[in-house]
Amino acid sequence: MSTDIVYADVAKEVLDVGVSKQKVAQNRQAIIEAAERLFRERGVEAVGLVELMAAAGLTRGGFYNHFASKAALVEEVVIRAMADGGEQLAATLDSSRQRGTDPIEDEIDWYLSARHRADIGNGCPNAGFLGDAPRLDGEARSQYAAGLSANLRRFSAAIQQETGLDEEEAWAHALAWFGQMAGALLLSRAVSAEDPDLSDQLLAAARQDLLARTRKV
Repeated sequence: MSTDIVYADVAKEVLDVGVSKQKVAQNRQAIIEAAERLFRERGVEAVGLVELMAAAGLTRGGFYNHFASKAALVEEVVIRAMADGGEQLAATLDSSRQRGTDPIEDEIDWYLSARHRADIGNGCPNAGFLGDAPRLDGEARSQYAAGLSANLRRFSAAIQQETGLDEEEAWAHALAWFGQMAGALLLSRAVSAEDPDLSDQLLAAARQDLLARTRKV
């Protein structure tokens, strides 16, 4: 969606509703935040505009003052979520280094924790949008892929820094380790309500296996 269209929509809302530009920006942010939470929890296709706008505290009619279509909203949500995920990963790694603990082990412990399993709305976006990614519109799929690649590169760089592996070896470990982490997390979430014991076992087994492998590198 072009910048001109966005600005035109903002101007229209200011004129039609008589609200400030600051309020317009707040409304737009509320829509994005509600959409990200609902998309993660329910899936993109399962969330309608009426439900979405109600969750944002707004009426359905105001949606098109901010976004040309639901697809445009999905694209922006994915872009922001993947960027936020990268910043979160970087902050987690930096925090571990400042505490003097192992950043890779800390990331594995957090990722494969019951706390992260329950935090679907705010946890890792790579896992949060994984089920929807193949069905997204082309641009949103591209943004997801770009975000996943960037976050894997961050993880790989951390592995290289902590282990002394060369770039190619660290990248191979990042792919394997993160793939196992995301898979175990999603399987654990899938059965957490019906079989909580199995859900816990999936997290614990993956965590134990990954920690053991990282300590051998």
